[in-house]
Amino acid sequence: MDAHPCTLYVLLGPTGVGKTELSLDIAERLGSPILSADSRQIFRELPIGTAAPTPEQRARVPHLFVATHSVSDYYSAGMYEVEVLETLAELFGKHRGVLLTGGSMMYIDAVCSGIDDIPDVYPEVREELYARYADEGLDGILSQLRLLDPDYYARVDRRNYKRVIHGLEVCLTTGRPFSSFHRHEAKERPFRIVKIGLCRDREELCERIDARVLQMMADGLEEEARAVYPLRHLNALNTVGYKEMFEYFDGHIDRAEAVRRIQRNSRVYARKQMTWFRRDAEIQWFHPEADREAILSLISSRTP
Repeated sequence: MDAHPCTLYVLLGPTGVGKTELSLDIAERLGSPILSADSRQIFRELPIGTAAPTPEQRARVPHLFVATHSVSDYYSAGMYEVEVLETLAELFGKHRGVLLTGGSMMYIDAVCSGIDDIPDVYPEVREELYARYADEGLDGILSQLRLLDPDYYARVDRRNYKRVIHGLEVCLTTGRPFSSFHRHEAKERPFRIVKIGLCRDREELCERIDARVLQMMADGLEEEARAVYPLRHLNALNTVGYKEMFEYFDGHIDRAEAVRRIQRNSRVYARKQMTWFRRDAEIQWFHPEADREAILSLISSRTP
């Protein structure tokens, strides 16, 4: 008898590759909801810029972890791990197979392998550090991180201000070095995991990304960004699509340049996603259209 009779299917891939439509077909075959693994689709104010499932798609298949929080809410990959595992325990009581889909690397890893148990940080600590970063830049924060956690300072990407700030905010919240929480041990899961990766030729993917950005603009991305512009200091809005529009609103660039930067930065993000995913030997790679039937057959063959 299989020790893990239930299966979590993970449909992943870079932004713009074509996960959404295929995920609907897979979920319908499984007869189960879709769990989103997108770290920005959880924010209800950002449906256009995060390419969140439309009301019609959500009516076709229920989606979980979409539009559940406000951009002003604190949310982390650790919180996501706990909530998804609780949800899966309930869903596997009704379904032998469940689909998780998205492109947020940390969120997918959190569910599949687990992440180290990092304590939540005090909101006031985070706000103070981001205010310092806005006023003074990163040098002072790096100096303090080096003093409090030399191990993390030695290996962190010091150009990535979000990772630098997160390391320091954990130090200040807990009184312990951020690196002391890192054990890098994969956690056992009480279900099988099948990872299905979607990929396209680079030129094809870039064309799709550029076209999708234009469609987002036509759908009202500018208006959506203006609505959250007063909250632009929040970490949830420090993401592609919004930070470029904020530069436009601030008068630093024109609208056409904002669109070009969103396209460029989306392509850069897609490359980072693929670099991350390619390290995982468990992922089986497919073209979302040419291999569609092979993917659906894989689902059918592995789900009793």
